[in-house]
Amino acid sequence: MDYFHIITILVVLSALFGYVNVRFLKLPNTIGLMFITIVFTMVVFALSYFDSTLLDAEKYIITQIDFKEVLLDIMLSFMLFAGALHTNFEQLRVQRWPVLVFATLGVLASTFLVGYGMYFVLPLFGLEVKLIYCLLFGALISPTDPIAVLGILKNVGAPKQLEAKIVGESLFNDGVGVVIFLTIFKVAQIGHGEIEVSEIFELFAVEVIGGITLGLAIGWITYRLMRSIDDYDIEVIITLAAVMGGTVIAQAYHLSAPLAMVTAGLVIGNDTVRNSAMSEITESYVDKFWELIDILLNTILFVLIGMEILVLTFETNYISAGLIAIPLVLLCRYLSLLIPVRFFEKRLNFAPKTNLIMTWGGLRGGISIALALGLTVDMERDLFLVITYFIVVFSILIQGLSLGKLVKRYALTETKSE
Repeated sequence: MDYFHIITILVVLSALFGYVNVRFLKLPNTIGLMFITIVFTMVVFALSYFDSTLLDAEKYIITQIDFKEVLLDIMLSFMLFAGALHTNFEQLRVQRWPVLVFATLGVLASTFLVGYGMYFVLPLFGLEVKLIYCLLFGALISPTDPIAVLGILKNVGAPKQLEAKIVGESLFNDGVGVVIFLTIFKVAQIGHGEIEVSEIFELFAVEVIGGITLGLAIGWITYRLMRSIDDYDIEVIITLAAVMGGTVIAQAYHLSAPLAMVTAGLVIGNDTVRNSAMSEITESYVDKFWELIDILLNTILFVLIGMEILVLTFETNYISAGLIAIPLVLLCRYLSLLIPVRFFEKRLNFAPKTNLIMTWGGLRGGISIALALGLTVDMERDLFLVITYFIVVFSILIQGLSLGKLVKRYALTETKSE
């Protein structure tokens, strides 16, 4: 079975599961697709006791896909660009400082809080894991998923300043989280006694600053090209070339492709560029094209996440660690946001219960699973993959389904009463 057949099967399953969700379950797409895929996989497991054909086929598809490479090196750039393109730039500009702090210091704080927390909790289940590997887990689980939460916030009509903070933080902390993960990964591989602090700082600075600078350059070049012509077909292709070309350049020079694409998307999507470089029909086609790309890739992504259950190693102590990690990670996220929220809330008129909503709205998704799959066996890959899967499924199915009610209860109710 070649890659075309595998992609075809994934698209067909995505379309089928998407139809079932829209027609019958009527859940948000990300939630519905993951739920249906997990149920489908469980049914395949049950049927395998009579005939293993379907299970063997599903396992083959999963083993043929390098989830880490497909998501981090290909899909993520497209999805983050699409998300940034449709982000409210004006609100994000107003909230730029809290977003910056949440996406950098917040992710760093969460990484160390989770890492040290797991280091002390895992021995309770007979699991002795080195601190550096626990910090790796902290880094891979700290980034939140902007795709999963964006649709939910829009559906409930969340206050714009709250939406800008949650989505803006998620767009940038994906890139920052990946950089932190890669930095700790390098330390874990080389050995912390053989690497200079300056090397760590240089790696982090090159990835982050280089990625943002590249994104600004790509955004500006794209803007100039689109401004000089008026042909919506070619202008759509230019935006596609910007993402694909920018991703290749970032990878070639070891810059952060996610941060580059978020920055480029924000530049191209802001109102000033739209008004001066895009005609009304171009703007419509660009938006519709990237909405379609976004929906297609996310549909495939969450089907893949649901199928990844086949690669997990279920042991009793792994399951126990996964269950206890859910409240631990939520607590660490709350604590990592506490000081920044307290500092900015009076200066920027935060929505009520912002810390609570941002904690519960910090959904984890494919990035965490992709990074967990990138761990080596020596780094307790099987253990952390199970824990990560538990947290991702809980965040998408439980937090995702209840986030709308939380926003309505606190943010919307108190905003209206004012």
